[in-house]
Amino acid sequence: MKTFQSTFSLLFLIMFGSLSVFAQGQDVIYTKMAKEKLADNPDLKTYLIEREIPGAGSLSSEDLRDISQKSCSVIEDMGPQIQWIHSYVTKDKVYCIYKAENKEMIREHAEKGGFPANHITELSTVINPTTAR
Repeated sequence: MKTFQSTFSLLFLIMFGSLSVFAQGQDVIYTKMAKEKLADNPDLKTYLIEREIPGAGSLSSEDLRDISQKSCSVIEDMGPQIQWIHSYVTKDKVYCIYKAENKEMIREHAEKGGFPANHITELSTVINPTTAR
């Protein structure tokens, strides 16, 4: 029984360790792509978009993938003047960070994608723990 537990523990560590490395690799790829794209148009403004979506926190990974694909498709059609950075999903809302020329671009993206854009706020700066140094 102890051998089985040890073997299972080892397999568990290998499997989830590999997933972690894969996820980190994907993060590196995403970050590199995002930086390259952002470098193309540094004059874009940064926006926080609040999207009220009841049950957002319960959406399946397939639902989130489909929504992401739709957003990317709309952005591809709209051109480099709008860029999706990332989003945070909560119970009933999704908070998105976008770069765009103006709020109208954010509204157009939402309309074309069929997404709500309940509140759009232009961000003036970003601070984090390194700001304290």
